Amino acid sequence: MNLSNLLHTTRRQFLHSAGQFSLGAIALDALLGNNAEAATANPMAPRKPHFPAKAKRVVYLHMSGAPPHLDILDYKPELVKRDGQPAPDQFVKGKTFAFTSGTPKLMGTPRTFAQYGKGGTWLSDAVPNFHRIADDICVVKSMWTDQFNHAPAELLLYTGSPRQGRPSMGSWVTYGLGSENENLPGFVVLISSGVQPSGGANCWSTGFIPSVFQGVQCRSKGDPVLYVSDPAGMDRDLRRKTLDALRDLNEEQSRELGHPETATRIAQYELAFRMQTSVPEVMDIAREPKAVLDNYGAQPGDSSFANNCLLARRLLEQGVRFVQLFDWGWDFHGTNPGEDIRDGLTKKMQRTDKPIAALVEDLKQRGMLDDTLIVWGGEFGRTPFREGRTAGGGVLGRDHFPDAFSLWMCGGGIKPGISYGETDELGFSVVQDKVHIHDLQATILHQLGFDHTKLTYRFQGRDYRLTDVHGSVVKGILA
Repeated sequence: MNLSNLLHTTRRQFLHSAGQFSLGAIALDALLGNNAEAATANPMAPRKPHFPAKAKRVVYLHMSGAPPHLDILDYKPELVKRDGQPAPDQFVKGKTFAFTSGTPKLMGTPRTFAQYGKGGTWLSDAVPNFHRIADDICVVKSMWTDQFNHAPAELLLYTGSPRQGRPSMGSWVTYGLGSENENLPGFVVLISSGVQPSGGANCWSTGFIPSVFQGVQCRSKGDPVLYVSDPAGMDRDLRRKTLDALRDLNEEQSRELGHPETATRIAQYELAFRMQTSVPEVMDIAREPKAVLDNYGAQPGDSSFANNCLLARRLLEQGVRFVQLFDWGWDFHGTNPGEDIRDGLTKKMQRTDKPIAALVEDLKQRGMLDDTLIVWGGEFGRTPFREGRTAGGGVLGRDHFPDAFSLWMCGGGIKPGISYGETDELGFSVVQDKVHIHDLQATILHQLGFDHTKLTYRFQGRDYRLTDVHGSVVKGILA
């Protein structure tokens, strides 16, 4: 290396390029212990949280595209009275909406609302099966977010940042807790309606923490996990011999370099081998009694949200920590009949609210709801007015809206049968008990036994966490 190059070399670059026997390598060696046993220890072994947990596992039901909360969960009689009137200036002036400009017209819900359960939870006729579980759920009406476009909003929800590169919520959970089943992934993702969420695989990626904690996408139809089956001409004995040889090579590299991703690679190869027998069994819903299949509306061999809900229960039973269900098609702008908040919403809910209610009831009947946290919702809300592009048409739709929206939670130490927070009489802003996305994240981690400020991972000289530098536990919804 000549003098000119040396003058422009940073300390970090020098230590990296100085080779195996550099001071940097010696320091890393001391931190990692530089022995095969430490490097190849199971990174998914069960671990204890910071304090006793109310929930052992999570299933997150994400309606990708953002469901129209004002037509499902947040009843606004005053908005109905003022249907068709210009939106008040104080709510829209100076604000940017995805597809609306000027002064839009208010739109009261065309749905019929009533109160259900002992707590009198307001629910619309769009969700008839939710009526049965009104006493089990906690409706949070005071959510808000910083993002009004789908991908950034989903990334903020699942990774704590609207930009790519951060670890996802499920990855943080499995990083903190490990897995209770060494033959299955700790974090599983199921997708229905044929399209991935706008945030893509970043919604279940590990970012900069070891990739062993990444979500594994499974399918309810066909081969459960892509590429996990043996290729043609390779039997199980030959696969075992191949993996043994790869393990020996990886352990040698681990002893030499001490890189944490080497341990991840070893663990992932071994998990994939075990999954070849364990995954097909747990994913086979044909083993379920007919009455259970009927309750969910599930069909063995089909690819549907109903099948995924039943699969979620089977995975949770087997010790999977975090199950994430994405269902595409909730972007109710009103650009086509499928996005109409009348018939379109009815048809969409017919495919989803029955299996969701069945999942809640099934977990409850099996004694699992108390320590399973369920979350249902989208990445933001919908406007109290008609979407600008479709305002003159016959299809009723709403624009993206980050300022106020609703979701519900149940199980896992959450107060059942209540509503939390309030929006103003037209639904434009939160007026009581605001809950930011980071507050939701902090609360989910809290129910799993974590202080969200202490579940961290050091990367590039900084301690990162899911909630970034924000977030407070929403104590008002805790049982």
